[in-house]
Amino acid sequence: MARIPYPDIDQAPERVREALAALPPLNIFRMLAHAETALRPFLRFGGAILGELALDPKLRELAILQVAAQSGAEYEWVQHAAIGLAVGLTDEQVDAVHREHLESEAFTDTERAVLLFTSEVIEHPRVGNDTFAAVRERLSPREIVELLLTVGNYLMLARVMTTLDLELDEAAGGDALGAMRS
Repeated sequence: MARIPYPDIDQAPERVREALAALPPLNIFRMLAHAETALRPFLRFGGAILGELALDPKLRELAILQVAAQSGAEYEWVQHAAIGLAVGLTDEQVDAVHREHLESEAFTDTERAVLLFTSEVIEHPRVGNDTFAAVRERLSPREIVELLLTVGNYLMLARVMTTLDLELDEAAGGDALGAMRS
């Protein structure tokens, strides 16, 4: 059971009800409805991350899975393992992130660099020079900033999920991805 109750959506402002009606009925969206004035802007931002970045979707999902694994966010893991597979990650890659084998041969050099960069962003206030150089060799400045925004966004969500003990939903996969993009 979540540590605070989910809001009564029937009592929510019309803008919140409309926003939620366009999304899969996931507990994370329901809980975020408490933040009535932030919900719609947050959903627009989330939609941009999931559908409008120059950053390759596979790299985005590897970073999100790294955030979920490293921050203990099982809810985020369940949702994004399915999304990762939908955008082309392999079972071997998803499993390697889950087991924290970031140096696995399942990853390309670029994927490895993104995973190590993500791990350091989560763990330290500043990424090491060698790690940054590896990402800088492979990603454009735009992609690096988008990667940082992705990591920050999903770390924030991970803390909402873990702090409030959200109950797990079945993976929405492509349904959640499509809804967030529209």
